[in-house]
Amino acid sequence: MKPLVVIPARGGSKGLPGKNIKLLNGKPLIHYTIEAARKVFDDENIIVSTDDDNIKSCAEKTGLKVPFIRPSELATDTVSTYDVLKHALTFCENQGYYPEIIVLLQPTSPFRKSTHIREALRLFDDSTDMVVSVKETKSNPYYVLFEEDKEGFLIKSKEGDFTRRQDSPKVWEYNGAIYVISVKSFKDTDSLVFKRTKKYIMDEASSVDIDSKFDWLIAESCLSVKRNL
Repeated sequence: MKPLVVIPARGGSKGLPGKNIKLLNGKPLIHYTIEAARKVFDDENIIVSTDDDNIKSCAEKTGLKVPFIRPSELATDTVSTYDVLKHALTFCENQGYYPEIIVLLQPTSPFRKSTHIREALRLFDDSTDMVVSVKETKSNPYYVLFEEDKEGFLIKSKEGDFTRRQDSPKVWEYNGAIYVISVKSFKDTDSLVFKRTKKYIMDEASSVDIDSKFDWLIAESCLSVKRNL
């Protein structure tokens, strides 16, 4: 299937300013995702979508050309990922390239490898709207998640009489690393919520998603452990 690979990288970040080009183990964060993508896809199918000249310059140091700077109306922290993908898709189609799938790779997942991308792609077929990477969540709604009732007392988020977490049904959490989306399905909706979604399971270490200073420390610790093995 003809792919469009989108790596969305906004310049502003409240949780960790400048995170997309911040050095992780001596390498800009966004380079990890670009390198993984280039092991699977041709450069002409990969778009780094950014509103920031510094991110554009940093991404192009890998040899990958960034074809545009995202317009200002798509640069705020309220813009949806769907709108960013739609903009990239429209750009490609205006250039005469009509992809069949969109592969969304967020730069905040540095431990997602090319192997993970290939395995997720193999799960995608014509019966699927989206394949999305997940990890088994520790915050199981049958066991440890609670909501307040009208009186202000805690009740379980999902009913279930389980005394051990291991006995609860497995619940999956999006880890933000990989989305493989049917272009046809994408055009039929205005969000990234689909009926026919398959999971691609990743382990917890590979699922590190950097959104805060604490997440960054976790990523640095993981790399430090690997260096010292």
